[in-house]
Amino acid sequence: MTDGASRSVIATLSACNFVIGMGAFVVIGLIDPMSEALSVSRSGAGWVMTIYAISYAIFSPLLVSATGRIGRRRVLALGMALFGVGMTGAALAPSMGWLLLARGVAAAGAGMFTPVSVAVAAALAAPEERGRVLAAVVFGLTLAQVAGVPAGGWIAFTFGWRVAFWLVAALAVVGIALVWTRVPRGLSFAPVSLSDLGRVIRDGIAMGAILYTASFLGSIFVLYTYIAPLLSETMGFGRDAITLTLVVFGVGAVLGNLLGGWMADNLGFLRTLLLLVAGQLLTMPLFSGLPYPVWALMALVFLWSILGWSFMAAQQVRLLGLAPEEASVVLALNAAAIYVGTACGSAFGGLVLDMAGLDALGIGASVAALWALTHILWSHRSAKLAGRES
Repeated sequence: MTDGASRSVIATLSACNFVIGMGAFVVIGLIDPMSEALSVSRSGAGWVMTIYAISYAIFSPLLVSATGRIGRRRVLALGMALFGVGMTGAALAPSMGWLLLARGVAAAGAGMFTPVSVAVAAALAAPEERGRVLAAVVFGLTLAQVAGVPAGGWIAFTFGWRVAFWLVAALAVVGIALVWTRVPRGLSFAPVSLSDLGRVIRDGIAMGAILYTASFLGSIFVLYTYIAPLLSETMGFGRDAITLTLVVFGVGAVLGNLLGGWMADNLGFLRTLLLLVAGQLLTMPLFSGLPYPVWALMALVFLWSILGWSFMAAQQVRLLGLAPEEASVVLALNAAAIYVGTACGSAFGGLVLDMAGLDALGIGASVAALWALTHILWSHRSAKLAGRES
């Protein structure tokens, strides 16, 4: 492929990941409207995020491995289609049970699309530019934090939470069309299978590194899942102020994504990951001290988001170095680990909320971040002793 064609493919994949990111995380702004409409508690409504995460974690590596011999364009289109079906089902869901089922279907589609999109981008990139290219593909997910999630939350408060899901479903149709017209036919790489999946799962060093994704992001989602009710209760924020906060978080996510690519290429993965987890340890406990002046809160949210969203490029570079022959499977497992962390973090956050209240979420998140620091130190030491990292 020419450089221009490669850039077109990467831009298409990033745009589709924007749609997936919006669909995955739009529920952050919908917790209160959904809990009221479906007559469930806030922690009960949080299961809409948790079930998505669990489904993604289960289905992503299985579906990516099972479709490893199919052309990448077909797999990408099928993943977007399944995601769109799930979003449509969520918009139509008559009860909490049906809503959770629809979220599971959407997660399966997203779990096919995103890891394959990252593997395609990694294969198209020169080694010295891999961090920046991976950051470009994930840019769509971070851009969803700027525009998609706040817009979805505003729409939910204004027109109803179902309209937010309808919007994502419509964008998924656009994504299918983009994939089918912009991604070349016959785009394929070394085929992978379920046996490759089994081999990576049995690789303790690789799995220890992959599961760090769950540890790091899990600590963030202890707090992030319930950020809207936290700000409502402690800061007195309504629709517009919560939307503004999510926009600030999203801007930080975009800058963090760009910064993360630079850090991965220039500082190396280990320094990057250690700096970021240390930053989480310092910032998240501050959310248990609310209320603050609005400007101070926005600065804190902005910094917290930068530190969180700088993570992925360095982690992906690390994993590709540990198991380059099974890139698609490793990246699928890493994507699954994102949602293992999301599920564990949101479930733990719900437990903290029920037992100690909203004010304890920042402290609970910092405890989870301390575990993440322990995890990265143990994982790197194990890989170094095995001669697989320096």
